[in-house]
Amino acid sequence: MRGSAILILCCVTVLAEPRVALLIPDLRCGGLERLSLDLASCWLQAGVQVDLLLCQVQGELLTSIPSGARVIGLRATRLRQLVSPLHRYLTEEPPDLLWAHLWPLTSIAVIPWLLAGRPCPLWLAEHTTLTWSARYELQLPTWLVSLVLRLTYPWATGLTAVSSGVAEDLVGLGAPSSRLSVVPNPAAVGRSAQRLFALESRSLWSMQPTHKILSVGNLKEQKNHALLLEALSLVSCDLPVELVILGDGPCRAALEQRIHHLGLQGQVSMPGFVSDPSPWYRSADLFVLSSSWEGFGNVLVEAMECGLPVVSTDCPSGPAEILGDGRFGTLVEPGNPLALAKAIQQALTAPVDREALVRRSQDFACSTIAERYLKLFGISHHA
Repeated sequence: MRGSAILILCCVTVLAEPRVALLIPDLRCGGLERLSLDLASCWLQAGVQVDLLLCQVQGELLTSIPSGARVIGLRATRLRQLVSPLHRYLTEEPPDLLWAHLWPLTSIAVIPWLLAGRPCPLWLAEHTTLTWSARYELQLPTWLVSLVLRLTYPWATGLTAVSSGVAEDLVGLGAPSSRLSVVPNPAAVGRSAQRLFALESRSLWSMQPTHKILSVGNLKEQKNHALLLEALSLVSCDLPVELVILGDGPCRAALEQRIHHLGLQGQVSMPGFVSDPSPWYRSADLFVLSSSWEGFGNVLVEAMECGLPVVSTDCPSGPAEILGDGRFGTLVEPGNPLALAKAIQQALTAPVDREALVRRSQDFACSTIAERYLKLFGISHHA
């Protein structure tokens, strides 16, 4: 009888484990996708079940899904196709919380959630400065984005933004500030700050010896790698540099043409997508972010966690918040190649307190941020 009671208690404990559903487009390589998997891993370790709801089951990071996470493909190649499968999921097996990411996916998620009778709390998350993204990537007028936000966001249980700048932008578009919380991205995941030995470094970088500059990010308009190339062409010839840009995307051909036009063929390489950029961080001398806009800037934290000094455009929004308004890295005016070139030259010759950079990165540790989210959502766990 006592054994049966123990068995029943164990079953109740298992059944009582909370379940969080993350709704994202897919698992192509990007900051949102990486942090979703990192959060899922932390939550699973904390005794929280995780459903990864993917509009399409595709992307380079499919092989990085943490053990225990359940992947549910919604087979929605277009956003309007999302309503029916998401409604079915919420009706048949509602989670304890649904967390949808990235507009307009966030606004669309409100519809099946309402049709299902609001079976669980719904939180909506934004990871970029939406005004800029809508204008330059989605090519939508601001008034239309604002209208959709005002019609959908007030229904949600809560809203999250990855930086204060993103939050201010959302409020300006009509999101209710009373339901909006700012929680930074969990970009520090325990990378080593130990520098690579020279022999290991030579396998990554083609030019020896030289100053090694690294940039990581999708090759798209937002990241403005063309600005970085322009700045590199202005760096003094007395300071030989090699630039490696990790990532891939629609701007590759244009960037390759720009490299040729500026005569940088021997100084710049673009190896493409790299699943683990840590060795590059640990062997570079400087990290540069040249974006026109951001939501947060995960790569800045990744570089700092490896003890790598950073130079970044002071773009909206995120870099200034991560770098403490310049205390932990150099901020320069966006779109100014000469200012970026000067900052690169100064950073390559300045002393570096690598330990201070590593300590700052831990403010964005995955375990810490994962716990903050659970508290914000009101989800208790057993681990």
